[in-house]
Amino acid sequence: MSRRPTRRRPARRGPRRRKSPVPVNMWVLGLSGMVAVSLVMAVVSWLAAHPWVVLLALLLAAGAGALWTHRRQEAARWSRVRAQGLRYAVEHLDGLHYTQFEYAVRDLMRRDGCQDARQVGGRGDNGADVKATDPFGRRWVIQCKHRKAGWSGSAVGTPDLHVLNGTGRQIHGGDVLVMLTNGRFSAPALDFASSQRLHLVDRHLLAQWAAGSTPLWELLRAVPPPRRPTALS
Repeated sequence: MSRRPTRRRPARRGPRRRKSPVPVNMWVLGLSGMVAVSLVMAVVSWLAAHPWVVLLALLLAAGAGALWTHRRQEAARWSRVRAQGLRYAVEHLDGLHYTQFEYAVRDLMRRDGCQDARQVGGRGDNGADVKATDPFGRRWVIQCKHRKAGWSGSAVGTPDLHVLNGTGRQIHGGDVLVMLTNGRFSAPALDFASSQRLHLVDRHLLAQWAAGSTPLWELLRAVPPPRRPTALS
């Protein structure tokens, strides 16, 4: 018997790799880019044909800038006017939080012409709550002690003055060191302040300063002379 020839099995071919289609996002991105470029070119061409539009836009931008600058200047001017008329009743100061009390003192110093007055009190303030430079160039370092009970509250004593005396000149470079309170000072504190050239502002002097218009340096005695000559020095 004759044998049938064996058929060779065709070699298995691996699966054909299909070409991955371009992601839809790429098509959208490319189309968007082409549209954007076309729009830009169209706008540029239109502006080139109508140059008066560019000139008008520049004029409008300049006018808006001038108006914004004018409003800023007017706001600053009215802020100075309000600061010059700033008044506080001492009873109002009694009701403030001690931090708000420090800001009120800062605002009063600004009213008097200390444009750089700032509140610096807080943790690690090294005995200074408000720092300022007056129009005569003198640097002020003010420590504030707020008493909710006002004059009836506890008197500010020498320990607080020791802190101010130890840091006011050496650390803060102050010319005028002030301890200010809406309350009172103890007798030893008065003596210590006099011996160390520290200035004290108690409730009575604070009420006069806050409710009036006289700068603090005109209410205190023995304030150091101006650092720079002025017409008033």
